[in-house]
Amino acid sequence: MPKGMLDLGLAVLLSGGEVAVLVVLWFVEAVRQWPNRVETTPGSTRRFVLGLGSAFSALLGHGFSEAGLPVTTVSQTVLAALLALLLILVAGTEGYERVGRNLYRSRLRRERRRWHASQGRRDGHASPPVRRRRWPR
Repeated sequence: MPKGMLDLGLAVLLSGGEVAVLVVLWFVEAVRQWPNRVETTPGSTRRFVLGLGSAFSALLGHGFSEAGLPVTTVSQTVLAALLALLLILVAGTEGYERVGRNLYRSRLRRERRRWHASQGRRDGHASPPVRRRRWPR
């Protein structure tokens, strides 16, 4: 009985602690971003924190499996999988935004080149270059 209670208590304590740390991290970053409306934490830092948390949970899960604490092992394994999924989603979103931004910039360059080429002809049918709008972050 005491080993089962220890197992359940460790599972609840560690899982709650990791979730609390993530919530505090996201809250602090949201508070930093709120006044300026700019991103203060670069994507690489966010990916590093998520990757480190996922690896740490996986290592803890392995250690608890060696110690014979099945509930704590399962909870740490689930948290490691969730953190890895969150890492994949964050990296995928950042990659999607980067690809979109690069496509937008290449379209602007292409339109500027066409406009400058049409200025050399002087046939009066040149359209002005597209005004550059700020890409949403």
